[in-house]
Amino acid sequence: VWGEYFRYKGILFPKGLYSPESISQAENTSNVRDDDIFIITYPKSGTTWMIEILSLILKNGDPSWIRSVPIWERAPWCETVISAFTLQDQTSPRLLSSHLPIQLFPKAFFSTKAKVIYLSRNPRDVVVSFYHYSKIARQLKDPGTPDQFLENFLKGEVQFGSWFDHIKGWIRMKGRDNFLLLTYEELQQDLQGSVQRICEFLGRPLDEEALGSVVAHSTFGAMKANSMSNYTLLPTSLLDHRHGAFLRKGVCGDWKNHFTVAQSEAFDRVYREQMRGMQTFPWDVAPEETSPDPEPDPEPEPEPESSPSPVHPPIPPTSDPE
Repeated sequence: VWGEYFRYKGILFPKGLYSPESISQAENTSNVRDDDIFIITYPKSGTTWMIEILSLILKNGDPSWIRSVPIWERAPWCETVISAFTLQDQTSPRLLSSHLPIQLFPKAFFSTKAKVIYLSRNPRDVVVSFYHYSKIARQLKDPGTPDQFLENFLKGEVQFGSWFDHIKGWIRMKGRDNFLLLTYEELQQDLQGSVQRICEFLGRPLDEEALGSVVAHSTFGAMKANSMSNYTLLPTSLLDHRHGAFLRKGVCGDWKNHFTVAQSEAFDRVYREQMRGMQTFPWDVAPEETSPDPEPDPEPEPEPESSPSPVHPPIPPTSDPE
């Protein structure tokens, strides 16, 4: 089955990890608790990072849980064939992960007090990360050339559908008490401030020592070194680490090392059209550069290692997980 997809209500999903039944089960489950904490992302937007941060917050900064339990057990997935909703004996509060667009998300959630943290990321960087991930994730189709993959991404012909539809759907929740919108870029620019915002949202204040521990143990370097979080425990049949790392670079702006000028222009055209009238995101503003394009400038896309001349000079890496 690896590399084959099915459609559920128009959205593509890879066979094997997901099935029409597993998506339907998630959509129609009644098993949502008021104290559930959902981590919702479009793929390659920092899910692993957010799980790590929340795992540490729930344990008041104590790293023993993140060092002893695999990340997929700490925050199981809602829509996979082995679903979080079918697991027994989960203590509250549950951490639950999902990539589902809002229209396929458990309907029961919307009549509970359960909380959602929606983490978004510059879509240009998402493209680059998604492209590289597609080369090692056995359930995904070969991404083809960077141009082909970019075209598919912009059309929403990738797993979990259109990035644009995903963020526009979820952002409608903004302003509700049980919804927090964060960006990968904010985590990168101010991890401690972001952790404090998450603690406030969850009603779980941490003292200075615990806060420092959460920050120290959720840096990209710490996660990459933690076998419980870096996915190296998965068998090669699922994730082939011989062809790349799951936690690859963890930086913002890597798309500039990959996109050609033509790809960047193609991306910007679609982004402007799709995001017209939406709020401004951190990736729409690049104060340190002068862009020839006065319009908001979105983010990354994949390209082979020997890519043609980058659009911009490389940005120095900072600590951040995919």
